[in-house]
Amino acid sequence: MVVVGVQQVRAAVVKGSVALAIVADDAAEHSRAKVLPLLSARRVRVVGGVTAADLGAAVGRETTAAIAVVDAALASGISEALASPTA
Repeated sequence: MVVVGVQQVRAAVVKGSVALAIVADDAAEHSRAKVLPLLSARRVRVVGGVTAADLGAAVGRETTAAIAVVDAALASGISEALASPTA
């Protein structure tokens, strides 16, 4: 349902299987530069507003710079939750 880490996110984007990406605001500029232009070029929605520690905790890691959601239903649910006024 998700892929974790900059390299895995890049690979999933190239395959065309990413429905939504979450990139940590405090990720290293080098990591952000590797993934954000590709996500933009492929018109993948990118969500921010999280730290690398928060993002990592969500997937069982200490930190991570990026996560790609490849499951369309999960991506839709996340997008709806973020659009909700209580989110």
